[in-house]
This record gives sequence, structure tokens and C-alpha cells, in this order.
Amino acid sequence: MTPPADVPHGVPDEQRAADRAAAQAVHDELFARSGEAVPQPRLEPTRRLVELLGDPQRSFAMIHLTGTNGKTSTARLVESILRAYGLRTGLLTSPHLMLVNERIVIDGEPIADRALADNWADIAPYLLMVDAELAANGEPPLSTFEALTGLAYASFADAPVDVAVVEVGMGGEWDSTNVADGDVAVFTPIDLDHQRFLGATVAEIARTKAGIVKPAATVVTALQATEAMDELTSAAEHNEADVVAEGVGFALLDARLAVGGQVIDVRGRAGEYRDLFLPLYGEHQAHNAAVAIAAVESFLGNGEQRLADDVVAEGLATVTSPGRLQLIGIEPSVLVDAAHNPHGAQALARALLSSFAFDSITAIVGVLADKDERGIIEALDPVVDRFIVTRSDSARAIEASTLAETVDAIAGPDRVRIEPDLAVAIAEAREAAGPNDAILITGSITLVGQAMLIAREQNWML
Repeated sequence: MTPPADVPHGVPDEQRAADRAAAQAVHDELFARSGEAVPQPRLEPTRRLVELLGDPQRSFAMIHLTGTNGKTSTARLVESILRAYGLRTGLLTSPHLMLVNERIVIDGEPIADRALADNWADIAPYLLMVDAELAANGEPPLSTFEALTGLAYASFADAPVDVAVVEVGMGGEWDSTNVADGDVAVFTPIDLDHQRFLGATVAEIARTKAGIVKPAATVVTALQATEAMDELTSAAEHNEADVVAEGVGFALLDARLAVGGQVIDVRGRAGEYRDLFLPLYGEHQAHNAAVAIAAVESFLGNGEQRLADDVVAEGLATVTSPGRLQLIGIEPSVLVDAAHNPHGAQALARALLSSFAFDSITAIVGVLADKDERGIIEALDPVVDRFIVTRSDSARAIEASTLAETVDAIAGPDRVRIEPDLAVAIAEAREAAGPNDAILITGSITLVGQAMLIAREQNWML
């Protein structure tokens, strides 16, 4: 299920098809490499790749983001404000929902199929050179994400962009994006996730994520648990970096429900910003917006220059964050959210209570095998009336019958049924829903992406 990519008007159908096929070939070659779910904790191969490419990451300024939840939304908020200022922007996020093009965004648009294919052709010989060097040393070849990082940095340099907003793939210290130096290091809330790779405690995970702090950079952080904040402060002191923390250096003053989102007031580093419309739901998104404003203030004026009200308003009002509490269908309402850990599911549950007034909510859930499925379901249980347990096409997805045992134990068998086919689960839930009921699809990013493809193919996606 590969949707058509957006292409410029006037491009012949034959050229569109050829470009789409070329972009699909890039996708296939990227994901033929070792998967992102099992990263190599190393930086040298990516350093070698960008060195051979002429260090494209040095041709633009950068804001670097890490955290456990909220990274993508915050990155998109930062990028949108910067673009409203007239800067040419690059944005690297992961994973994608429908097309790999979504990960590399230039001036607010996913990279075009032809540009993706051309940039891949440019870097492909150097990928093979690094693969050969690694093989000679008995090491695995470049992974999907290592190759993607090189592709993104090369694409940003080719555009060219003034500033790139870059989300780590996992962690920070050894994440391949960390071959570039961020002028501002942004930390969204840190919690437990990916413990197999990042550490068993919040402190250990924060220590790994703090590896993106570079000498003389500015650290902008959301509210953190004490053990996480201690690690960020230590990394900042080691690198002589300034720390700007939510609640001290900046704050969310108020968030009020509005049609299509919310209206927020923010105290930034250099001034207050009032009555900003944010077309995203949930208090967590309001906090993400406050972090984004502080990050842009830090980047543009070192926190000493107030941002223009109309520019901030435009940046927030035009932002999108696909797959993050997104309404994709109406009559009945169908929401998707990429919550894939307990912290994210808790934020989702709070947002459902504060932002909507549905008569009932049916949750279609599917979770990947390396996630805390019990914690996710426990967070959703108080706000969901019934569960349909399914699975995505991912090889890492928990079988629906296995996941259902956990959901049964928490919600009770009377509120749970199994439908392994996601398309069937969605169709049956939509058919059974009343006029003021909602269907929530959540539990993994792969499930959300697949649901959005189904909605698009069946022509009911907004």
C-alpha cells in the first residue's frame, strides 16, 4: 500500500510514475539494510560516510532534539516557526507513517521523489565504500538509519537549507545524527523506553540522550524528573553549555480548548506570547509548543531577543503533526495516535479527557514486541469503553491473540475482542459507532501508518 507522492503541477503522468518508482527503489535499498529496531551503538561509520561526502552537515546550522516522547511534534513546531521567519529549513524525523519521503522535509514539504532518488544516487558509491571498509574490519555494513542520516544531510546541503531541525533516531550519544553539532540541544520529556539499548533507569537513558550536548551549545529542556535533569545539567557543565529549563527559563502559562485545537499563552526566554492558536490537541502539545518557542528564541537571539508575535502565531497556527492525536475521519470520528510506551499513552489518555466529549471510545490497539504493552493498556483503560485487539504488518508486532491476553487481564473479557486484520477491525468499528462515538487507533507507529493508508485508499481520510 504505497500512496502517490505529492509532485509539482504540470509533471507528465509518465514522469510521475517513473519518479515514484525511483523513490520506491530508494526505500527498498534503505530497508534492505539492518533494521532501525536493532541499532549499532557507534558513530565512526557515519562519520566516515559524511567525511567522504564532504561533510554536508557543516553547511547549515542545526537544532538537535532528543527525548522519549514529543520529539517529532516539537521538531515540527520548531521548524514551522523558523520557516515563518523566512529561513529555508530542513527537517529530519523518524519513523515515517506512509512514505520514507516524510522523514526528509525541505521548506515544509516532504522531499520530492526525484530529489530523493537523485540524492541517493549521489551518495550510493560512498555508502558502498564505507560498507567495504566495515566488512574488511569485520563490522556490519551501514544500517538503515546510518544511511538515512547521510542521505538527509546530503539532501539538506543540496537544497540548500539555512538550518536543519534534526530528531535523533534513538538515544543521542551514539545516534548517527550526532555526527553533526547542534547549536541548540532540545530535550523533550525523558522516561523509560528502549531500555535494551539505552539503559534500565531514567538516569541511564538521560545520560545517553545527553550525548547530543556540544561545547558552548544551549540546552533547552522540558520539565524532567530529577534524575534526568541531573544528567542533563552534568553534560551541560562538562560542555560549558547554558541550560534553559521549563518552569524556570520559560513556561506554559495557560492552555484553553478551542475549535480545532487550543489557544495557549507562553512565557518565553525573552518575552510573553499570548493567545496563540495551536491546531494540536492535548496539554502535552501545549508544553511542546513552549519548548519549541524557547528553542527558537535560543537559536535566533540567544534568548535575549523577543520573537515577532505575528511570526510565532503563523508558525504555530500552520503546524501539523501527522499521527499524533490526529483526526483522520469523521462520521464517525477516527483518531490516530502513535503512543507506543506508557508515558505517551498517559499523555494520550489525558488529552482524550480534556479535549473531547465523546459518548464512547473504541480503541483499536496493536503493539510491537519490544514495548511495554501492559503499561500502554493500563494507561488507556480508564478512558476507553472497549478494545479491539489487532496487529500491524510489522514483523515485530505482537500477535493479536497474545496481546489480547494482556488486554483481557486489565479491561476484562467483556470489553475486548480480537480482529487480527486491521482493515476489518476499522470497518467493523466504524459501522458500529454512534454519531458521537470515537474510534482510536493506537499502540504503535506502524499501526497508525497502516491505518492512515487504509483510510486514504478507501477515500474517507480527511
